[in-house]
Amino acid sequence: HIVAALDITTTELMDELAGGTTTAGPDRLEMAGALGLPQVVSVGASDQITFRPPSAVPDKYAERHAYSHNPAITLVRSNAAELAEYGRTLCAKLNKARGPVALFAPLRSVSEYAAEGGVFHDPAADAALFEVLRTDLEPHVELIEMDNDINDPEFAEAMARRLDDMFRSWNGSERGATG
Repeated sequence: HIVAALDITTTELMDELAGGTTTAGPDRLEMAGALGLPQVVSVGASDQITFRPPSAVPDKYAERHAYSHNPAITLVRSNAAELAEYGRTLCAKLNKARGPVALFAPLRSVSEYAAEGGVFHDPAADAALFEVLRTDLEPHVELIEMDNDINDPEFAEAMARRLDDMFRSWNGSERGATG
């Protein structure tokens, strides 16, 4: 039985929006909120659109920075417009949540590749995402911005602590959830 959600890497949502190959479908990020479960979410790997081998990358991305993650996976850097759309979609999904929800934003990088010195380092593109998060989230969605990389142990520990605190104070029957 699932009674809470810790969702750190939401790259499938970027793939759904940008035509990548690892989409989880249009309902990604909706079930925990619909059930009223406590959830802590982050924007992990939103800097990348995933495709299979290089030959699978659509022509519209031909001029984009791409990185061969391995022989079977090619990543294309998402741009500011795509990150803003991703942010609006993410906010719309989290705003519907019937239970407690927190969104963690790692301001230094959303992936190892987007960190300073990484192949996808683009602070201006990432800033477009963070600005949307600040403006589009409704007050019941807690936005926690941290001056960390997403892979920083301090960031992971903060997410885990927040979910633990939420779960300990949550009463599923009050929120209409079962579990």
